[in-house]
Amino acid sequence: MTPKDRAPLPPPVGPPAGDGLLIIDKPAGWTSHDVVGRLRRLCQTRKVGHAGTLDPMATGVLVVGVNRATKLLTFLVGCDKTYLATIRLGADTVTDDAEGDITQTFDATGLDIAAIDAGLRDLTGAIEQVPSSVSAIKVNGQRSYVRVRSGEDVQLAARPVTVHSLMRLGEPRREGTFVDIDVEVEVSSGTYIRALARDLGAALGVGGHLSALQRTKVGDFSLEQAHSLEQLADEGAAAQVLPLQDAATAAFPVRQLSESETTKLGYGQRIESGAARGPVVAAIAPDGSLAALLDESGNKVATHVVFAAR
Repeated sequence: MTPKDRAPLPPPVGPPAGDGLLIIDKPAGWTSHDVVGRLRRLCQTRKVGHAGTLDPMATGVLVVGVNRATKLLTFLVGCDKTYLATIRLGADTVTDDAEGDITQTFDATGLDIAAIDAGLRDLTGAIEQVPSSVSAIKVNGQRSYVRVRSGEDVQLAARPVTVHSLMRLGEPRREGTFVDIDVEVEVSSGTYIRALARDLGAALGVGGHLSALQRTKVGDFSLEQAHSLEQLADEGAAAQVLPLQDAATAAFPVRQLSESETTKLGYGQRIESGAARGPVVAAIAPDGSLAALLDESGNKVATHVVFAAR
């Protein structure tokens, strides 16, 4: 069901949501922007954003920040992601997925499993990937998909991505002249699963596109933690928000601060370096609250964001 299909909405249930993350199971037919719009109403705040777009046809994990937790989103966008996907071999489409018009078809029924598995292995590891031309990548200030839909032929440059794993699940299925395969894929941020489907089909000489996609994990946030929009509408969003400090400690390495360090950060002062925990570290005050996000990757501690009150 799309947003336009829904009946008029009742008033939000419960109190306004506090600072934190919501892990949403995005329904098919909704854009990520649609979900944010609905959650602004359910959370009773305008300060809502998401960490990583899902296409309308895709379902699954969408990490949403509420109020001050929107400041975490920049650092969550770069997390690795895991998907379950169905690739249809035997047809290319304009969009590299099932939402686009078919541009050419082939008979893929002669493919054997060994060739498919070899093609999947060739797409695993550090690769150079050309994003789908209907992506949101900007070309001279304008989204690529806008240029394509206006009739322009857009050719995007290849970019380095990492496919940590790309594994076939079960046996291929014949659908007329097509062959459908289910895969589980874990990738670095910026990897297009549509492009993997396209490139597998091209390597096998039969064309290919993505016919189904579910995101099951973003960093350490999984589908098992996710809530549906219907659940939030029925039970209230506030009760399902993962509090700011819990969200940060779940996503990043942790540094426990002293009272004096917490005070210094609140006044914009530098604190002494400790262990090299990484480029994004959750600094936790003695009272358990999130004081700041730090960069401890170098010799000196740098501050990304301060949450501690002065």
